[in-house]
Amino acid sequence: MTPVDQYVVSRPLYTEDSFTENHEKVERKHKTTLDHVKQYFTCDSKRVKNAALSLVPIVGWMKMYRVKEWLLGDIVSGVSTGLVAILQGLAYSLLASLPAWYGLYAAFFPVIIYFFLGTSRHISVGAFPVLSLMVGAVVTRMVPDGGPTVNITGLEGLSIDDQRAMVSASLTFLIGIFQLGMGLLQVGFVVIYLSDTLVSGFTTAAAVHILISQLKFIFGLSVPGFSGPLILESIFTQITSTNIHDLVTAIVVMVVVFAVKEINERFKSKLPVPIPIEVIMTIIACGVSYAFNFKDNHGVDVVGLIPDSFETPVAPNIEVFKETAVDAFPMAIVGFAISFAVAKVYAVKHDYVIDGNQELIAFGVSNIFGGAFKSLASSTALSRSAVQESTGGKTQIAGILSAIIVLIVTLAIGFLLEPLPKSVLGAVVIVNLKGMLMQMREVPYLWKKDRLDCIIWIVTFLASIFLGLDLGLAVGLGVELLAVVFRTQFPRCSVLANISGTDIYRDRKDYINIYEPEGVKIFRIPAPIFFANIDFFRGKLLDAVGFNPLRILRKRNKALRKIRKLIKKGELSVTIKGLQVTGSYPIEESEDETNTEELDQPVDFSDLPVQVNWRAELPANISVPPVDIHSLVLDFSAVSFIDISALKGLKTALKEFIRIDVEIYIVACDPYIIEKLKSCSFFDHEIKTSIFFVTLHDAMLHILERHPPLSVSEKVSGSRTFSPPPYSIRLEPETKF
Repeated sequence: MTPVDQYVVSRPLYTEDSFTENHEKVERKHKTTLDHVKQYFTCDSKRVKNAALSLVPIVGWMKMYRVKEWLLGDIVSGVSTGLVAILQGLAYSLLASLPAWYGLYAAFFPVIIYFFLGTSRHISVGAFPVLSLMVGAVVTRMVPDGGPTVNITGLEGLSIDDQRAMVSASLTFLIGIFQLGMGLLQVGFVVIYLSDTLVSGFTTAAAVHILISQLKFIFGLSVPGFSGPLILESIFTQITSTNIHDLVTAIVVMVVVFAVKEINERFKSKLPVPIPIEVIMTIIACGVSYAFNFKDNHGVDVVGLIPDSFETPVAPNIEVFKETAVDAFPMAIVGFAISFAVAKVYAVKHDYVIDGNQELIAFGVSNIFGGAFKSLASSTALSRSAVQESTGGKTQIAGILSAIIVLIVTLAIGFLLEPLPKSVLGAVVIVNLKGMLMQMREVPYLWKKDRLDCIIWIVTFLASIFLGLDLGLAVGLGVELLAVVFRTQFPRCSVLANISGTDIYRDRKDYINIYEPEGVKIFRIPAPIFFANIDFFRGKLLDAVGFNPLRILRKRNKALRKIRKLIKKGELSVTIKGLQVTGSYPIEESEDETNTEELDQPVDFSDLPVQVNWRAELPANISVPPVDIHSLVLDFSAVSFIDISALKGLKTALKEFIRIDVEIYIVACDPYIIEKLKSCSFFDHEIKTSIFFVTLHDAMLHILERHPPLSVSEKVSGSRTFSPPPYSIRLEPETKF
C-alpha cells in the first residue's frame, strides 16, 4: 500500500455555544430593505458612468480592439457569415409563411442594434428557425391561406402577403417590448428555469415541426398553411401531385450539402474556412433554374421578386398586440434563451463575460427596431454563429460586416436570387436541422443516468409535438418545476456510521469496514426542510430509528398510571430489587390505543417511591415497547433553509424523542439557520441550544463520553473498530496543500 498524506488536528470539542464563546464574531450591520432601496436609487458620477458603459457595451470592447490582429479575421468572418445569413434569412422566411425578403431584413436591422448594445462578441443575430416557426404559426392562424382573416382594423384592403407581414411585424415589435421590459426589470435570470434537458426536448420537437413544414416545398405541393404533424395528412393526400423537379432538386441539394458539411466537420482543423456549400449550391440552383426556366416550364415555385429597397417603417398594429400577447411572451423567452445559451458557450470559450439583462435589452431594442421595418423576429442560430466564430470573427465588427453584405444583396443584386426554387431553401433548412434532430440520442443516456431528466425531455418533446410549441414549452416548464419539487420533497435520506479509524461518516449501507456505536442513530437530511417535506422527513426518521416515540410515550404514561394505581392498592411493593408484585393474580394490560394524553406530556412520577427503569422488565405483566437508542444525531450539513411551517413540525418531532429520554443532537447546522431558530422561539426548557455541535465527530465524541461503550478502542465484531483520531493542528511533513 502506498503511503498517503495524513493530518492530525488537536482542538477542544465544540458545541455551537462553546465555539461562539471561544471565537469572537465580526459585528456586521445587516442592511434593511430600506437600506437596499436607498442604495439602489442613490446616484453619483461613478454609477452613472458604469450604467452608461453597461448599456452601451461597444464602448468597452472597442477600446481594446486590436486592429492588426483582429480586423482581417473579422472581415473574413463577416463576409462568410453574411452569405450564410442571406440564405438562412430567405429559408427561414418560409417557416414564417412570409415573402422571402423579410428574412433578409432580420439579417440587417437587428444586427445594427445588437452591434451597439449586445455583450456577446461572437453570436450572429438574425432569424432562428424555431422562433420563425412559432411566428409562422401565429401568422397563418390570423391570416390563413383559405378562410376568413381575423377581423383586425388596419389590415383591410391589403393582400395576404402584406397582411401577414403586418402581423409578423407587430408580433416582432411586441416580442421586443417583452424582452426590453424584462431587461429593464433585471429579470435575465429567468432563463435559469429552462434547463438544458428542457431546451433539448423543446428544440428537437421544433426541428420535427420544421421538417414537416418544409415537406410541401420539397414535394412542390400547395398545402394551405401548416399546423405541425397535421400537415402530413394534406401532404399524403396530394402525394401523387408531387413536382418531380422540386423533389429531385431538393434531394440533390440535401445530399451534396450534407456530404460537404461532414467534410467540413471532419477536416475543420485543416481547412482555413469551412466550404460555403449552401451558398455554392444556391448559386448553382439559381443558374439552373434560370437557364431551364423552372418556374414557367416545370411549375416550380421560386422565391420571386425581391424589392431593391427597404420598406418604409410602420407603426405596429395595437389590435394585433391584443390577439398575440399570449403568444409573444413565450416567443420572447425562447428567443432570448436560445441566444443566451449560444452566447454563453462562446463567452466561456473565449474568456469574457456576458450580461443576461443587457442581452435582454439588446434583443428587445433589436426586435422593436426590426419590427418597425417589418423584420422577422430575431434571435441567433448556432450554425450561423459557428460560422462567424470559426472563420476568425473576434468581435461584432464581423456582425456589422455581415449586415453590410446583406444590404448589398438586398439593394443591388437581390434580383439574382429571384429564380431560386423554394425547394432548395427547404432542403437547406432540413439539412441544418441535423444538430437539433440528433439530440434524440440523449434519451437513452438520460434514461440510464437520470430518469427524471429523461421524463422532462420526453414530456416536453411530445407536448411540443402534439400541443404546439408554445403550450409544449409551458408543459415542459411545469413538469420541470414539478421535478424540482419532487427532488426536494422526497430526497434520499440515510443513516450514517463511522468509517473505522477516521472522523468520516458515510451511509452505513455503502461500506464494509464501518462502525455504528450501540445506542446511537445518525440521520442525515440531504435537502432544505420546508412545509411540503417535513412530514416526509418525520416518516423517514421514524423508519430509521425503528419506533414511534409518540406511541412509546403514550405506552409509558399508561404504564405509569397503572403502577401508581397498583402501589396505592398494595398490589405492588417497593423492594431493594425494585417493584415486586404482592397480589395473587397477574394483571393484563389493555391494548386500547384510544385513551391518549391530551398534550402527550410525560406523566409526573415524582411521587413514586422508585424510578422506573424502562429498559428492564416491568412487573405485573406491564409491557412497554423497548427503545434501543439513547442518542439521536441529525446531520444538517445539507439543510440550506427551514421555513416556519417546517420549524413547528421539527420542534414537535424533537420533543417527542426528548420526552422518552432520547438525547437529541443537531450537527453542522448553518449559523444563519440557528439564528432563525432563535428568532422564532424554537428553544425552550426542553430544546436547548446546547444540542447543536459544530461537526458530527464533535457530537459523537460527546456522546461516547456520556455513554461509553464497552471499549472504544478495542475491536468490535472482527475488524470493525472505532478509534476516533485526536483533533490536532499538526500536519505530517510530506503533506502539501
